[in-house]
This record gives sequence, C-alpha cells and structure tokens, in this order.
Amino acid sequence: MSGRRIELSARDGLRLAATEWPGAADRTPLLCLSGICRTALDYAAIGARHGGTRRVVALDYAGHGESARAADPRRYAPEKLIADVIDAMAALGLHRVAVVGTSFGGLVAFALGVMRPASLAAVVLNDIGPEIERDGREAVVELVGTDPCCATLEDATAWLRRRHPPMELLDEEGWRALAWRTYAEGEDRLWHPRWDIRVGQQAVGPDAGPPPDLWPYFGALAKLPLMLVWGQQSHLLSVDTVALMRKARPDMRLVTLPGTGHAPTLEEPAAVAGLDRFLAALP
Repeated sequence: MSGRRIELSARDGLRLAATEWPGAADRTPLLCLSGICRTALDYAAIGARHGGTRRVVALDYAGHGESARAADPRRYAPEKLIADVIDAMAALGLHRVAVVGTSFGGLVAFALGVMRPASLAAVVLNDIGPEIERDGREAVVELVGTDPCCATLEDATAWLRRRHPPMELLDEEGWRALAWRTYAEGEDRLWHPRWDIRVGQQAVGPDAGPPPDLWPYFGALAKLPLMLVWGQQSHLLSVDTVALMRKARPDMRLVTLPGTGHAPTLEEPAAVAGLDRFLAALP
C-alpha cells in the first residue's frame, strides 16, 4: 500500500509535509517520527504493512525531507520541532496515537508524555533512552552537519557505509536503500542530505546546550504500553541505560539487534516481528 503526501502549515507559516497511509477509523493511529538526520521515507515499509488496518502518518520535521527549509537555523531548535509535531497532530486529527520514534523521534515522544499525556496510547522507542552517551551524540552532530556532495548514489552509499555505525543485518541492496533514503540528487546533479545540515546547530549541536535530565520524561510514559528496539552496538544507547530502563519498566518489550548500531532501520526481521506483535495488541 503506497502512502500519499500531505502538506500543512506550521504556526509561523513554514510548510510541513507528511506521508499518510489511510486506515480504519476505529483503530489507534500510528504516528512515525524519524531521527534528526532521517525523514518520513524511513517508515514506508511500516506504512505499507499497517496502512489499511490503521491510519499511519510519518512526519517530516521542518528542514527535513519534503518540508520547507527555514531562513533562520534557530527555527530548528528542539522545542520548535516539538511544537510543530503537536500542531501537526491537531491539524491532522491525530488526537490519540501510538508513536514510533527513532532517536530524536523518541525524545519527541518523551516530550509528548509530559506536555500532552492524553495524546499517547503507546510508544515504541527506536534506539533511544533517557541517557544519551556523549560519544554517540557527537557522532550524530558530525553526521547531521556534513554534506558529502557525492557524484552518484553508489558513491553516497560507499560514503555512508564507511561512516555509519555497524549494520550487520544489511546486505548490499539494504545499504543502497538506506543511502537513497538518506541522500537525494540535487539540481547540481550531486547527492546531498535530505535535511538542512544547519539542523545540527540547534537540535543536537553545541548551540543546543547540555541535554536535560530525561528520566522524569521516561517516567511520564509509565502507564503506556512501551517497546524498545535496541541496536546492541549502539553508540547512543548503552547496555547500562537499557538495564535501568528495564528495571524501571519490567513490562517494557525489548527487541535486541546484535551487530547493529544507531539506529536500526526497523526493517530487520526481529524488529518487524516485534513491532507487528506490539501494534497488533493495540485497539
């Protein structure tokens, strides 16, 4: 099932884009939120599997994917991206959703749990938790702020593969697909990131300041069905943090992907099986 692109305006008039797969109105909709250097394209497989059964919406943050680029990079501050998500949910009639959040998308779910707790029915965290390892954060900053300007998709695939954390479950075609979802051919015939590289200055870069204590935000999800997909080689989410999350939430479903770094694609067989079982249990 293919999705359809929809557009809406943020409160300041900036154009935002999303991909929607319509579904049964009596089932909990699924809101898919990507990482800070990812886009709605990451959720095409989930939309194809679950569209029809339930409504699925994958949002492009400002400066990402098909959403407009801001004149001022301060527009990409985390609090403004979170406000965009809240406004998009209202505009699209997503009053109570299950969120699948990859990395930064999981942090948005944390914020929703505090700011709009009634809007959440369940949460899937993809390789993110209430403690973010410093080395991993710095690696994300570097990737977000780099434009490799590759001549071909093959060059972009090789570039990404050399610098990306380990993804042992990806074959050659999988790496090529990941690169295509990461880079797009521009008017200059070169391949560039599908996001504004200035995003990192505000969202995860040095201008963002020290990260807040996220454990209270994690605690705000206490009454919700919760699932964690963890890349065992993640440089962002440590084994110790996962253990503490499990101690705090012994009912949390956990899918562990060996040989996988930050962040899983959610197309790994174990992730697909775990996610589909989790969502099947939701009304």
